[in-house]
Amino acid sequence: MNPERFRGSPSGRVLQVQHPDGPYSAFIPAPLPPKLDMEGEPARLAERAAHALGELSGLGRILPNPYLLINPFIRREAVLSSRIEGTRADIADLYAYEAGQLPLPGMEAAYESDLREVMNYVRALEYGLKRLKQMPVSLRLIREVHQRLMTGVRGERAKPGAFRTVQTYIARAGCRGVHDSPYVPPPPEHLGPALDAFEKYLHAEEDPYPFLVRLAFSHYQFEAIHPFGDGNGRIGRLLIVLQLVEAGLLSQPLLYLSAYFERHRERYCDLLLAVSERGAWREWTCFFLEGVVEQARDAVARARTLQDLLASWKERLAGATRSASALRLVDNLLAEPVLTIPRVQSTLGVSYPAARHTVDKLVEIGILRQWRESSYARTYVAPEILEVLSRPHQPYVN
Repeated sequence: MNPERFRGSPSGRVLQVQHPDGPYSAFIPAPLPPKLDMEGEPARLAERAAHALGELSGLGRILPNPYLLINPFIRREAVLSSRIEGTRADIADLYAYEAGQLPLPGMEAAYESDLREVMNYVRALEYGLKRLKQMPVSLRLIREVHQRLMTGVRGERAKPGAFRTVQTYIARAGCRGVHDSPYVPPPPEHLGPALDAFEKYLHAEEDPYPFLVRLAFSHYQFEAIHPFGDGNGRIGRLLIVLQLVEAGLLSQPLLYLSAYFERHRERYCDLLLAVSERGAWREWTCFFLEGVVEQARDAVARARTLQDLLASWKERLAGATRSASALRLVDNLLAEPVLTIPRVQSTLGVSYPAARHTVDKLVEIGILRQWRESSYARTYVAPEILEVLSRPHQPYVN
């Protein structure tokens, strides 16, 4: 880390750290909030973001069964957030893995490891949302979520659920270690005060900025502190939705920014660094708010597309069968678009022949198709759901 790039930054201070291989510099972020002139673009974007978020939250309130959409949205987020960290898993394989149909014989061990990491993200996020009913977003909750994220996967050596006790650094292409990293977060002995100040800011009752602006601040701060040995990026992105739900700005956990950060990965990283180097809070905040607008609108459009798809299936089903089991299975496809006949048998509480007949009927009318066959069972998939979840960006029509 070049300390001269951080000299005089209003966002924090540079600290020289002694090391057997030679001294290096680290950055200690200043407590929040920073000074930000909200006039012009920040105020305009904050208003747009609040409006887009309000529309998404309103949609969440009128859904007859929000879980049907929450489930696929969480899994899409898990895939995209983990992809930023280098995993290759896609959403179809995640559902197959969850249904017990992966790994397959001959599957690369590295890919199976990717799937475990993504599944851990799902479990960590679901756990965090559940724990919000008992405790606020806090350092304790963050540690508990990190434990679920990192247990049993690569990075487990980073002590799941525990803040780091060693120095870490941000690696870029060609980076050989802490001495030539573009950014080095606080040494472990400085984590305590930085994290205490971070937690106090999360619960500050008086603040001159709109909540979404404060959210942009806190996301930067968490990334700048980098409190864990591994998993910081995923925890930082996961915290965004937990904070929105806790604040009551989302009625259901349907907004995720990982897709936006992935589309603009280089700018995302550059702006976080620019805040540390020169206090570029205005640029970062505008970027973050634009992400809220884009992803809230994307979520509304994607949710409406899925609802329309479900309605069209029910119309086709009404003309083909009067089976109540078929209708129940169609309703459940948003939550489980990859399934097996034993899974359907368990979900519907029917016999194996009845479950097979129901699946065959949905295959016949084009809702399901056979996907794979393992030694355990045939796997069926609802391809139209996976297409909606996998497409890069859902056009928004007001």
